[in-house]
Amino acid sequence: MRILIVGGGGREHAIALAVAADDPSHLVYVAPGNPGTATIATNVPVPADDIDRLADAVDMYAIDLTIIGPEVPLALGLADRLLAEGRVVFGPIAAAAAIESSKAFAKEVMAAAGVPTAASRTFDNLHDALAFIDRHDEPLVVKASGLAAGKGAVVCATRLEAREAAREMIGDRRFGSAGDVIVVEDFLVGEELSVMAVTNGREVRLLPAAQDHKRLLEGDHGPNTGGMGAYAPVKIATPGVLARIVNEVLLPTLQELAVRDAPFRGVLYAGLMMHPDGTPNVVEFNCRLGDPETEAILPLVKSGLVALFDAAARGAPLPPLELHDGAAVTTVLASEGYPESARKDVSITIPGDLPDGVTVYHAGTTHRDDGVLVTNGGRVLAVTAVAPTFAEAQALSRDAAARIQFQGRQFRRDIGWRESNR
Repeated sequence: MRILIVGGGGREHAIALAVAADDPSHLVYVAPGNPGTATIATNVPVPADDIDRLADAVDMYAIDLTIIGPEVPLALGLADRLLAEGRVVFGPIAAAAAIESSKAFAKEVMAAAGVPTAASRTFDNLHDALAFIDRHDEPLVVKASGLAAGKGAVVCATRLEAREAAREMIGDRRFGSAGDVIVVEDFLVGEELSVMAVTNGREVRLLPAAQDHKRLLEGDHGPNTGGMGAYAPVKIATPGVLARIVNEVLLPTLQELAVRDAPFRGVLYAGLMMHPDGTPNVVEFNCRLGDPETEAILPLVKSGLVALFDAAARGAPLPPLELHDGAAVTTVLASEGYPESARKDVSITIPGDLPDGVTVYHAGTTHRDDGVLVTNGGRVLAVTAVAPTFAEAQALSRDAAARIQFQGRQFRRDIGWRESNR
């Protein structure tokens, strides 16, 4: 099969490696890809948001299946374009991708479907938003409704912090048009869980549940990021809990999207806050595989990934997925200055003798003209370790990350700390 993966981050490197491992006979292309994907696939120098050139690439390389990694091309309608041209594409149409690209829309869908989530109000006017915040209990959460690279949700301990967040989003346009509409919602209590479901629009096949670490600093302190690490599976994601998530969150959401003429095929990601009473409250929906969760989840897939993606893309019955035993932990190495800025063009040294079970995924890297590997983004590398036990995987990932060197690097040494304490 000829497969095109759209995107150039750690998630796409993980997808490419998993696809290649699924069947070595697959011809894998990645657009635009990165130095990591170049070692296992053919990079196509087309940006992930260039819809016209991506459609041309699908024709040029006679692609059988296109897997869309990031949310931006989905929101821009890449799936719509390819479907209109009779292509098979794994990823939702733009109307369904709005479950991520518009948090206001997601709240409407959840309200109509009866999906548990935090009580909220939506605003496009700063005056009204501030008046609502002044009456709201503390703590509270302010979110940019649009796409903000995973950084548009601000947990505010006080109304004063919430007022500042609202002003930055609507008044100062910190996130550009993504913050023209904001959502102010109740603060949810519990433990976070990431559940990703491959779906043909009617049924779901769950990938291993994961837990992401959004805060920059150890102990879950510091600013929000796109994700500093993840691990899978998660002990709190018992079969009973997952059944509740399927029946109370995923299936009702898919049914409501279908009613709205927005059928969803691809990966529906539910970012959840698990209440102590077992209620799975939705914090956010994503319309694609999460990052860095993908780098922890896909190494646990033994076989059946491409067949599952292809069936979901075609709207066919979903085949089973075979998983490895054990656990995976991913530690993200970030640039100096991240998440506010990212220092680029800093040389990277990756030891050639990292232990078995460790994979280094490229996220924000490039090669200089002299061939030296350098930083090229906020999150630079994702170091994943797979081992028979969580404790072994955690130690392997942490120790391997510590051996990779570049000036100003940032990483957390406590990925999976909750799992360690269970």
